[in-house]
Amino acid sequence: MGANNAENGALANEVPVNPSAAHAELIATYRRAQAEAAHKSGLIKAATTKGPKAIQAAVETAAKAAKRRDSYAKKLALLGVVLKD
Repeated sequence: MGANNAENGALANEVPVNPSAAHAELIATYRRAQAEAAHKSGLIKAATTKGPKAIQAAVETAAKAAKRRDSYAKKLALLGVVLKD
């Protein structure tokens, strides 16, 4: 019984995670990813004057940024957080 009380005491001392703080951090990360995706998409237009290899590299980079953004959006949706674009 003594060990069980010690375990319960240790659990009582844990600091609960504030879900709104975790959501705020994830929202901030999503917004940065959103801005990065928009920036990378803009770089495609700038790469048009540099040739097909530059265009392809810009397209691939923009696709990766969009994928990261979408991943964060999915995590937020699972938490029930809806953001207006």
